Amino acid sequence: MIILSVGMPRAGSGWYYNLTHDLVTAAGGQDAREIRRRFHLQKILTEVNCNIGALTARRLLAVLIPSLLGNTFVIKAHAGPTPLGKRLIRAGMLRAAYIYRDPRDAMLSAYENGQKALQNGRPNAFSHLTDFEASVTFMQAYIKISEAWLDCEEALHTRYESLVGDYDVEAARLVNFLKLDRHSPAIQAAIDRYRPEQARSDQKGLHFNKGISERFRNKMTLEQQQVLLEKFGDYLERLGYEL
Repeated sequence: MIILSVGMPRAGSGWYYNLTHDLVTAAGGQDAREIRRRFHLQKILTEVNCNIGALTARRLLAVLIPSLLGNTFVIKAHAGPTPLGKRLIRAGMLRAAYIYRDPRDAMLSAYENGQKALQNGRPNAFSHLTDFEASVTFMQAYIKISEAWLDCEEALHTRYESLVGDYDVEAARLVNFLKLDRHSPAIQAAIDRYRPEQARSDQKGLHFNKGISERFRNKMTLEQQQVLLEKFGDYLERLGYEL
């Protein structure tokens, strides 16, 4: 089976992926990096966290091969569900777990991360977010993707703020969703490994910086916050974020 760990950018998606990956391998699944090497999927599953990118038919069919050969492994994405992806989910061949965050905090984090990378001379995927307007447009696209995953009843939906604040509860939900033995010492060890209070800035591939909720209120002007209410209001209200 393919486990898809998918998330909104800057919503702890790297952290969530590695937790999911290690839970699966602790239960006897395969290391996704080893699957990538064995099946020559370097052009399909990229970066340290085996990101599949867009869930196109070509990419999904490529990763389906090792799955059909009896391998269970975890891959990562930020993209929205596609018709083939939804069919695989309904058929039980793909299991998707989605993590999201208050888009105002996610947007701020993406902007700051991109600008910091520019200052260090190493531009990244967020470095094109040079101002507030560009950042809003960027996040609007991911809100549409988020709504598509939230509408997928078969997917597990995890709120980033809850994973930080109620880690044991959310980790247990993930374990149950993956149908793993929560009493297994190996499973408990994987859960303990990714506790938020133990996260280190040098843990490659986690992209987790102990995010603080509602930091945007101190970093954005009142005018900017009003714009975000106008742009993101329906989404924020749907998910119960304070307006």
